[in-house]
Amino acid sequence: MVDVNGVRLRVYEAGDPAAPVIVLAHGFPELAYSWRHQIPVLADAGYHVIAPDQRGYGGSSRPEAVEDYDIHALTGDLVALLDRVGAQQAVFIGHDWGALVVWQTALLHPDRVRAVAGLSVPPIPRARSRPTARWREKFGDDFYMLRFQEPGVADAEMAADVAATMRGMFAGLVAGDAPLPDWISDDEFEYYVAEFSRTGFTGALNWYRNYDRNWESTPHLADATISVPALFVGGTADPIGPTMNPARAREVAAGRYTERWVDGAGHWLQQQRPDEVNRILLTFLAEVEGQ
Repeated sequence: MVDVNGVRLRVYEAGDPAAPVIVLAHGFPELAYSWRHQIPVLADAGYHVIAPDQRGYGGSSRPEAVEDYDIHALTGDLVALLDRVGAQQAVFIGHDWGALVVWQTALLHPDRVRAVAGLSVPPIPRARSRPTARWREKFGDDFYMLRFQEPGVADAEMAADVAATMRGMFAGLVAGDAPLPDWISDDEFEYYVAEFSRTGFTGALNWYRNYDRNWESTPHLADATISVPALFVGGTADPIGPTMNPARAREVAAGRYTERWVDGAGHWLQQQRPDEVNRILLTFLAEVEGQ
């Protein structure tokens, strides 16, 4: 448990404290536990691995105010973890919402980022218009991110049956009584259920409720680019793929940019196909160190 940036975070660490630092940022609705297949592998490869339950999740603080979950707070937490261990830079690796946070960390705190990798969510240019208005026009009022905007509504729906919520998410971001996918064991699944039964989903959903605020507070990033080495890893069967636009990634990732696809993989890449993801990450990290 560490106190950084005004919150207390539950952080998992592995590897030599004097080694180069890697920060792993999980997505929604996940936990640092989602990196359980990567943490020991990266540590054995010679890195100091830091994986927090990000604010609003698991054993970490869950501030009440929605605005406490804006992109400045989220990226500030990750940078503060570097300050805590006395590191100037790290390689930041994120999945889903965590990918968005690490891409933004590279834009908002470029001097702290050695390299950056995003799983399932590519780097995308800053939107020309308010995000919620753009979603409404493109996807309609029933788009899930719009349904997440009203405080308390999605929170209650998801918390009413946490096991069903998590099973549906892991089965392919679907609702209903979906079977548990074969890449997660009963014990692993129960860990998620126990944690979200304890914490609820409000902290996690508050990240979505800051999309417009994040857009309003970052006009200076309109033409900003990422110059450090960058990697995007996607699954060819990811159901959120149609909402992404990796074709525009190079408008943001102006330095050395690598794109890798895991054939047949869905959204939960690092859990579903850990061996392939680990190989891709280790290759990327070796290239970064070789520069």
